[in-house]
Amino acid sequence: MLSVMSDLIISPSSQNNLDTLEVETFNFVLALAGRASSDHTHKAYFRWIDEYLVAVAGLKPTVGLKRLHRMSNLPVRLLERSLSAAQLRAWLGKLATEGHSKQGLGQARAALTTLASLLAEAGWLDDSVSAGMSNVRIPKAPDGQRTGRWLTPDQLRELMDAARRIATSENQMLRNDLIMTMLCTMGLRRDELATARWGDLSSQNDRAVLKVHGKGKKTATIDIPRPVLRSMDRWRRVYAPASPRPDNHLPLVCRVWKGGRLSYKPLTPEAIWLIIAHAAEDANIGHVAPHDLRRSVAGALQESGVSIEKISRLLRHSNVGVTERYLSKLPQRNEGAVLMSDVLGLNDDTLFED
Repeated sequence: MLSVMSDLIISPSSQNNLDTLEVETFNFVLALAGRASSDHTHKAYFRWIDEYLVAVAGLKPTVGLKRLHRMSNLPVRLLERSLSAAQLRAWLGKLATEGHSKQGLGQARAALTTLASLLAEAGWLDDSVSAGMSNVRIPKAPDGQRTGRWLTPDQLRELMDAARRIATSENQMLRNDLIMTMLCTMGLRRDELATARWGDLSSQNDRAVLKVHGKGKKTATIDIPRPVLRSMDRWRRVYAPASPRPDNHLPLVCRVWKGGRLSYKPLTPEAIWLIIAHAAEDANIGHVAPHDLRRSVAGALQESGVSIEKISRLLRHSNVGVTERYLSKLPQRNEGAVLMSDVLGLNDDTLFED
């Protein structure tokens, strides 16, 4: 698959200064406004298209404002050379071999087919190219492909410990501790954590709560558990040592350089992903994605006897049916053989005494 991708990548000579040499550009940010339902979807589309152009066109990856600028000024000639059914199919196949979920592959495909459709509507891309890309299907998952993990409470604790260990400074350790404690208790999406501000914290009926900005501009209020409050207070002391609390507009979690200096710029969703990935590697528990933590919170609550209504409220699903489908994938115990051995008395250790 990698060799196929390399055959599809534009030659290096055509890559030089693409963003500046191309005169005609396409504002995908503006064109997408009427096609995708939420800011969350917009950001996801921008990320997938950026990853596609990195893999297929050889561009350098971007984040934050640089990515937004690229999406607002996509070079038309570059897109004409980079968008085709064959290249999309090869790229999706590469993502599949890397272990991306079916949901992620579907979103990646949607981002590229939407871009192609909008370009065709604007007259920049041939309709046949857009139609060909829309006919590309998500590759079937190979045997054994990872479709999502359910971590045990012990593994979640190991991950939290590892997030602190991988820090290169005290400040980074405090930041990582807050991130992992929130993700492993509150069921937040990484985008929700990345966009959280100090002003989203408040008190209701003597309870500390966080206002969460979710998908589709929906908001919800979540009670903050005591371990998170303790971690948050330790982090606050280095974030704003001279103030009772940081300014409301500042991000709840920010970048921390290796030496411990705080940048006060928001931590990106991609950076949160990397913290989790590095912590999982340090904990020696295999690949862990951010959504695995949200999934594991739901599974642990269900197994401890928490009602599905409370779990659904925490995850902020539109209805309990969504949560039921979510939890239906939780690996269920298959204890029939163990129970049968009990029926037969085979588990009675006295049968094997000399």
